[in-house]
Amino acid sequence: MLLRLRDIHKSFAGAEGPVPVLRGVDLDLAAGESLALTGESGSGKSTLLHLVGGLDRPDRGRIEVAGTEVTALDDSGRAALRRGTVGVVFQQFNLIPSLTVGDNIAFQARIAGRHEPARATALAERLGLAPHLAKYPEQLSGGQQQRCAIARTLAARPAMVLADEPTGNLDEATAEEVLGAMLELVAETGAALLLVTHSQHHAARMGRRLHLHAGRIA
Repeated sequence: MLLRLRDIHKSFAGAEGPVPVLRGVDLDLAAGESLALTGESGSGKSTLLHLVGGLDRPDRGRIEVAGTEVTALDDSGRAALRRGTVGVVFQQFNLIPSLTVGDNIAFQARIAGRHEPARATALAERLGLAPHLAKYPEQLSGGQQQRCAIARTLAARPAMVLADEPTGNLDEATAEEVLGAMLELVAETGAALLLVTHSQHHAARMGRRLHLHAGRIA
């Protein structure tokens, strides 16, 4: 099992004290499996994704990724996990404005020591970015920027991809194209995929789905 979550709890500070967001979540994800995590706004979907990616810590519980207990890692250890094992695709793209498209695609793989120019080029071609490699992010459409973010994540060959509403800023037609390309490429790598989405249609394209309600798996 690539990912194991056991009894995950997380609260955030509120005006009148701690506000519970996750209330004892258990979840398993196997290598090569795709899972949609759905739920209303505020149900804890993005919070759970951030905990899995080591971007935050749970108040209680255990998270294991590829045999490593994420909850026991310090900041540098969790950063190393994101460089080598876990790739994250955000809704906001998070491209580096001062780098070209080509350099953005290669960025994560270079940090991980896995940069393969031929792979980066192949990903750019598959995602329709080959004519735009010398451009900068601001010169791309929203769909092209998200394709660049996906290519950057996959170029580093992560064992697991976390995608937080990756098409949330795109129009419906572009979202369908971008999601389809991401699912196809992730499947080819054999990576696991955990997708946070509000869309039941997008969730239906995944291997299975779980629904979060009031901080628990419903």
